[in-house]
Amino acid sequence: MLILWLSFAIAFLDQATKTLVQQRFHVGDYVQVIPRLLDFHYIRNTGAAWGMLAGFSHWLVLISLVMLVVLVVFRRSIMTDSLVHRCATALMIGGIVGNLIDRVRLGYVVDFIDFYWLKRISNHHFPAFNVADSAICVGVGLYILTQIWPGQAGADEVVEAPGPDAAPATGD
Repeated sequence: MLILWLSFAIAFLDQATKTLVQQRFHVGDYVQVIPRLLDFHYIRNTGAAWGMLAGFSHWLVLISLVMLVVLVVFRRSIMTDSLVHRCATALMIGGIVGNLIDRVRLGYVVDFIDFYWLKRISNHHFPAFNVADSAICVGVGLYILTQIWPGQAGADEVVEAPGPDAAPATGD
């Protein structure tokens, strides 16, 4: 149930923030949130991450659907049932669903979080993103970390309840 509820919460939060941006901004508008670090900048992204594959929205819908099926159908064969892996799965599913809703409903994804780096030196900034993108990245990151350090994040710590044939513990 954790995966279902967390996925729903991520997709809901993503859609709620995007709706606020669409209601309060015109495309291209931006508001400085933290000077020299963070702006909210309303962008319509017809591509994938960082605008790659712009204009291929129908293919991106198909890829999103395939990834959802893979995550749901094959989750138990590619991940453990640990809390970390369940959270990673939920973050990825919620993020994919959030962006998929935009692609199907609007034909583009609403991006608005715009981080700058080295703004004191020049105008470099990370490409705009949204809550769904963040959730996908964190979910993938968690999964990768558990593969690099399997015992560190609880990936191997799935505890099963003793079965009916288990011997009672003795207090020696």
